[in-house]
This record gives sequence, structure tokens and C-alpha cells, in this order.
Amino acid sequence: MILPGSLIEAVARRPLLRRLVRPVLAFACVVTAGVVGFVALAGIGPVNAAFWLLDPTSIELYFEHHDGPARLVKAYAIAVLSGLVLTGIWTGETLFSAAFGGQLTDELTAMSIDRRIDDRESHVIVCGYGTFGRTVAEGLLADDREPVIVEQNSENYERAIDDGFLAIEGDARTDETLRTAGIERAETVVGAVDDTSTNVQVAVAATERAPDVRLVVRAGDEMDEALAKRVGADEVIIPEVVSGQQVCQGL
Repeated sequence: MILPGSLIEAVARRPLLRRLVRPVLAFACVVTAGVVGFVALAGIGPVNAAFWLLDPTSIELYFEHHDGPARLVKAYAIAVLSGLVLTGIWTGETLFSAAFGGQLTDELTAMSIDRRIDDRESHVIVCGYGTFGRTVAEGLLADDREPVIVEQNSENYERAIDDGFLAIEGDARTDETLRTAGIERAETVVGAVDDTSTNVQVAVAATERAPDVRLVVRAGDEMDEALAKRVGADEVIIPEVVSGQQVCQGL
């Protein structure tokens, strides 16, 4: 079975969907096998075969008025129905455990955030929610500019969600994550990770996806600043330098 690209991406981003893929596909395969088997064994149409899955008692009624391998079909029906019950239980157990484990709530929250991000335009994407990224995000929010946070660390991601931000858990260096953050519609991407190399890679990935987006990159020192500028950063921030300047201004 070939899945559409958008569906594959949705499944890849959602742990619950990944867990549901196998039981749901198994259920679908059993349904398909049941319909095909009934058609082949009894010579009936696909619609009637599907109805037999819904109402197995109709098999008995059918063979009261038609010739055919009744015992074989009934045995096959028992096998198919057993498969439907088992795969149905598997699917239900997955949903049940997700609901009581809190994962279902997390998935619904993430899906709601994705929809809200899809409506955003000219927004700022802050990659990294450490001290620097959080400070940038709070400053943007104070100016009534709600940013989109991209954070790979689960703990920092949960903190961003708890702080009320639109946040995505993922690697900002990947095309998939940047698309989810709305890179094509964004005005600015801020590489705020506590690692210059990562921020440079974020800048490269963002430029490839959205050549006109403005890039602000956090760097560790002047040497890193030159590297960031070479890959297209419009502005490079060295926190230690900025902090030092602020201290001097206050003296």
C-alpha cells in the first residue's frame, strides 16, 4: 500500500500514529483477505462479501438457497472474524493505553498547534529553547509577535509548551521540521541553539528551503561569526559580547 507523502510525514511526526499504523494496517489486511476469500470461495460479489463480514449469519442463509462449499466458507469466516477481533483489540488497546498514558492528549495538542502554525505568516521561527532561545521568544511575545519554537530536546520542548508557545519537537536542520514550522511563510529564522555548528546547519537548511528568509544566528565567538556570515546569516549574535556591552552601558 502506497501512502500519500503528506500522510507519511504526518505519521513520521506523530508517535501515536506510528504505533497505530501496524494494527490498523493489519485490520485492513484482514478485511481485504475476507472479502477476496469470500468472493473466490463462494462466487459472490464484493458487496455481498463485505456484508458477510458485518453479518456472518447471512452466510448460513445464503447456503440454504445456493450450492457451494458451505463448510469451507464457514470455516474461513471463523478465521477471518477471529482476525478482525484480534486486530480490533490490538487497535483499541493502543488507543486505550495512549489515552490513559497521556499520549493521546499530547498528540491532540500537537495537532492543534500544527493547525495554528499553518495559519501563520511572516512569523519568526526560533530554533532552540535554551536560555538564549527562551529569552528571544519572550522578547518577541512582549512585542506581540508570537514565535514558533523548534526544539529537539523533549524536556525543553515540554517547557516551551508549558510556557504557552507554539512549539514543534524536532530537528531544525531537517527539511521536514522546517516545513512544519512554516518556513516558506516565515519572515525570520533564529538559530538559537547552544552550539554554533548546529546553528550554522540550521541556517543552511533554512536558506535551501526559503532563500529569502532572514537569518539570525547565535555564534560563540568572532571566528564563528565569520563562518555564519559565509553561509548567509543576515545577523550574528554573540551573547557574551552583547552581555558585555550591556554591562558597560550600565556602568
